[in-house]
Formats: sequence, C-alpha cells, structure tokens
Amino acid sequence: MEIGIDSFASTGELENPLDAEGNIRSMSDLLKRIEFADECGLDVFGIGEHHRKEFLDSATAVILAAAAARTKNIRLASAVTVLSASDPVRVFQSFATLDIISGGRAEIVAGRGSFVEAYGLFGFKLEDYDELFDEKISLLLKIRDNETVTWKGKFRPALFEQAIYPRPVQQKLPVWIGVGGTPESFVRAGLLGLPLMVAIIGGDIDRFKPLIDLYHRAGAEAGFTENELRVGVHTLGYVAETKEKAIETYFPGYAEVFTKIGRERGWPPVTKDRFLNQIGSKGAMLIGSPEEVAEKIKRHNQVLGGISRITFQMDNARLTPQQHLSSIELIGKTIKPLVNQ
Repeated sequence: MEIGIDSFASTGELENPLDAEGNIRSMSDLLKRIEFADECGLDVFGIGEHHRKEFLDSATAVILAAAAARTKNIRLASAVTVLSASDPVRVFQSFATLDIISGGRAEIVAGRGSFVEAYGLFGFKLEDYDELFDEKISLLLKIRDNETVTWKGKFRPALFEQAIYPRPVQQKLPVWIGVGGTPESFVRAGLLGLPLMVAIIGGDIDRFKPLIDLYHRAGAEAGFTENELRVGVHTLGYVAETKEKAIETYFPGYAEVFTKIGRERGWPPVTKDRFLNQIGSKGAMLIGSPEEVAEKIKRHNQVLGGISRITFQMDNARLTPQQHLSSIELIGKTIKPLVNQ
C-alpha cells in the first residue's frame, strides 16, 4: 500500500491573511515537509486547490514544481484539482510540465472541490456543477491520450486538429477521480476506469464500502479490470508517540478549524466526545500511536475490500512545523513498514 501526505497549504490563520513574511514562512515550511516526507520514504505528497485567504494552494502545480526540484522519489499529486472551474488544456500542460521537472512523478487527482469559491471566480455557474465536470474530465482524458485533439463542447471553445504540448514523461499521466460521498461520482469514476481517491473527513469508514462496491461494479460492467480500478483514501490523521499525546496535540486546533468551517456549512460545533468517537476503531480518522494507526489502516483496507493508497491530512489542526515533521517521520519510518510488512 502506498502511504502519503496531503496538504492544503494552510497558513494557520483562520480569520486574517498572513503578511508577506508569514506567507514566505508558511510556504517554506510546507516545502520542507515535502522534502522530509521524501527522505522518510513516503510514496506520495498531494497539494489541494483552494481560493481562500487561509490557504496558499491556488496554484497547485507551482508548489509541486518547487517540491519536485527538492525531492527525488516521492510522487507529487494534486489533492484535488478543481477541474469543473479549470481549463483542461492548461491543467494538462501544467502537470505535463511538472512531470518533466520531476522526472515522471506527477499525478492529477481531479474533483469538483469541497468549497465553491472557484466557480464564481472563474465565471462558472454552480448549478452546472455536474455537467462542467463531465465535459472537462472527458476533454482532459482525450488530451492525455492524444497529442492532437479535435473536440467540441458546451463550456469551452472547440479544438480542431490542435496539437497540445508539452507531453509528459509518463506515457499515460496518471489521473485519479477525487470523490466525497455522492454515489454518482463513484459510478462516474468506474465507468471511466480511473483510479478513485475517496476523501473521508469524518464518520465511520464502513459506510463507504457500498459506494466503493458501486464503483467496482460500474467499472467491471464498463470492461475495466481490477488492476485498473484502484482505490485510495484521503483522511484526517496525526501520529505521535502515544495516543494520549496525539489527542492532546491535535484536538484543540482541529476543533477550532472545523467549528469555523461548520459555521459556514451548518454543522454543529466540534465536541470532544464526537472527536473521540471519530478516532475509535470504526472512525475514519487516523489519530494515535504508530502501532494503533497501522492497525487501523489495516482495518480500513479490510473493510473497504482493498485499498492501494492512503494519505494523511494534517494541516487542519494548527500544528507547529516540528509537530508536522515528527508525525511525518513516524508515518514513514514506523507505520509504513508495519502496514506493508
């Protein structure tokens, strides 16, 4: 199983944007984390895409390109690219360029995003949510698979015998579909035969098994093999020497951040009891000691019928740079060997 980290390039400030020096410091810390994750033997590092003042990841491929120059082996992915509000031509060109810079380590996880700011920002209507994604993923895959493209759609000017460059190092640039909990998204990924990245930010892991089964059935009916229908899981996680220390370190910042997000989305405030339930045996979150988290990953794998990748999202709890690095080291040097032994 591949094990990695995802980041939203959080500034750590919930209300006010950082000044220039603060942004420089936050970005420098993020690049150090990616470099350290590579040194610790982790398999993948993903950067999200947001257009909000508390994040620095609006230009995902730029951050990943900077990371590519500082790393050797780790795969570099989006987490996710908000494809519905993007131009597939430019997305492909950016990640093909990243693939060249990194020597063939780029990946795209394409999704519709959990926030909606990108739609108005780039002139799209939120009510076209599904139609936008269907059209744009189709074009992205056509560009990936063909150097010269003829195409016509609703939301973008047509292409006629248009050659698109540069071409990536990898013969087939990996494209995953990032999904939340919508059954139609799982079916779409299966029908396209693309690997699936499931973002699970809360609740019991077991409830996603029927959705993953739906993905596999759709893919099988469309003629794709089990090897093509890979499943990854992105979830909240943090590792410390003991479970007690992990909770003590992670919970305060997590509660503050998710209570703020909850006010925007109509969720109830975070409580300690609910958090403890989320990190229990069936909860999706991976919080605890290395041994406990490794066993929980194994359970996730068994419950979901086999997963090929799992990524930890840590920068939603206002952790210090050293706390990030310490957790990354435990994940790479202790958890990964325990899971894959």
